Amino acid sequence: MIAVVGSLNLDLVAPVPHHPVPGETVLGGDLARHPGGKGANQAVAAARLGAPVAMVGRVGADEAGTAMLTALRDAGVDATHVTRTDDVPTGHALITVDPHGENAIVVSPGANSRLSGADCRTAAGTLRTAAVTVLQQEVPDEANHAAARLAGGTVVYNPAPAVPGAVIPPGVDLLVPNRTELAALTGQPVPGSVDEVARAARPPRVTTTAPAPRSCWWRSARCCTSPRTR
Repeated sequence: MIAVVGSLNLDLVAPVPHHPVPGETVLGGDLARHPGGKGANQAVAAARLGAPVAMVGRVGADEAGTAMLTALRDAGVDATHVTRTDDVPTGHALITVDPHGENAIVVSPGANSRLSGADCRTAAGTLRTAAVTVLQQEVPDEANHAAARLAGGTVVYNPAPAVPGAVIPPGVDLLVPNRTELAALTGQPVPGSVDEVARAARPPRVTTTAPAPRSCWWRSARCCTSPRTR
């Protein structure tokens, strides 16, 4: 079983002819709503690949929260430990996408910011029995650190989005940053090639999802590459 401790956001997506600069209003296309959030996306992706998955997170006591819980359950994800939170909205991501597919995203965390170590301790039985526990940085460090300590299997940590001052949880077995996040973690410039990624990363348990079109990971003291999938 895979446990995912993380965020649940309702994504509001608008196509735009170009991304606005400060002070500019841009007329976009029809608004679309999609269930999202890094944590929920990871949980649904794993479930679609056939794995049993349980999610630990928070949503608001609102229509968006109902939509997120329905989407998880429809995908076969166990949402027992997704808590509804009064007096705070479900997280939302406000996304604009230009004709080239480039996006700009503002995340309003909402209930995600209330996920706590106590929530993880409530889900301790799930975390201790999970073969893999997946974490990311759209929820408070307190929750990630508690989940990592409770995890009985492999701990995978995706430090996204890059948050200044964030601390990697204890006991992480596999760290999965992209180029920008790797630079934030190491204090080095954003790497532009696989060789630069290899110099910035440190063995033995780092994989990076960039630069395109390949990913890079460490096996022992050797950097390996593979084509990215889309």
